[in-house]
Amino acid sequence: MAELELIGELRALLHRPDPRLSVGIGDDAAVVRGRGYAVTSVDTMVEGVHFRSTQLTGEQIGHRALAGALSDLAAMGVGASDPGDIQAYLALTLPAGAGSLARALIAGAAGLAELCGVTIAGGDLTSGPALTVSFTVVGWTEDPGALARRDGAEPGDLVGVTGTLGGAAAGLALYDGRVPERAIEAETAAALRERHALPRPLLAAGRALAGAGVSAMLDLSDGIASDAATLARASGVTLELELARLPLATGVAEVAQALGQDPARFAACGGEDYELCFTAGRSSRAAIEAALANGDPASPGVTWIGEVVAGDRPEARLRDADGRSARLAGYEHSF
Repeated sequence: MAELELIGELRALLHRPDPRLSVGIGDDAAVVRGRGYAVTSVDTMVEGVHFRSTQLTGEQIGHRALAGALSDLAAMGVGASDPGDIQAYLALTLPAGAGSLARALIAGAAGLAELCGVTIAGGDLTSGPALTVSFTVVGWTEDPGALARRDGAEPGDLVGVTGTLGGAAAGLALYDGRVPERAIEAETAAALRERHALPRPLLAAGRALAGAGVSAMLDLSDGIASDAATLARASGVTLELELARLPLATGVAEVAQALGQDPARFAACGGEDYELCFTAGRSSRAAIEAALANGDPASPGVTWIGEVVAGDRPEARLRDADGRSARLAGYEHSF
């Protein structure tokens, strides 16, 4: 398919009213009426590294790519309460013959954008040897001081996490065929596959947490073992975490055991859960719990998994039930 023909089809898929968008897809650049301060993040997913098109549909690939980028805004406390609050820009590299995959990918991303109140306002399309999906997302805030950052944790703070952990890694293990199907119930296996294929960016929860007084926050893309250490280094503190307190997704224990691994350690190292890990002063605990238990059945809830202490060096210390330190690490790219 010719480039201009494909762009025309994609433009039709992405039509969405946005009161802040003066010029959208089809011109050399988008024109957006901003407000206050722009909060911008870029996230890239590459075939063979972040996904496999032999395992996931085009719709799932597009959804995952946009969700990963939006999760960064969620970790800063940026939500989308009104149309025009967040714009997304897609840079898409397609291998030869991937026109139909591109349509499906855009449809998946557009579906998530509609659910989250996000406008896909533009981007770039090119050919290349590997399918690569890169989203730049831009949110807005009137007060940058109200944003949640990684560098505010202090000794004495509690460490919390939203939702459940390990589900995305367990889903990937199922997609990879590393776990026999008989090891887990079909309904649970389907839920874990969906957790890997269709992560949810916690925009509303991130905004609620920032408003409730978290001192530091980030999203869990590489696994809490690595991401908690990232937060610790940014804040110059030590995080003491208890593996036994980690909230495991349903089915993670069965998958981990089938792989010959401890379930809590498996969950701590599993990436792409896109939950939120945060610290907060003890006086903010009740407000945070209330913010994530507001009667919304989709609210992820909170589990308190440790505390912040002063240490000789910034790090995350994960401890087994017997108090012994567990040296664990999540995913890390090598170059």
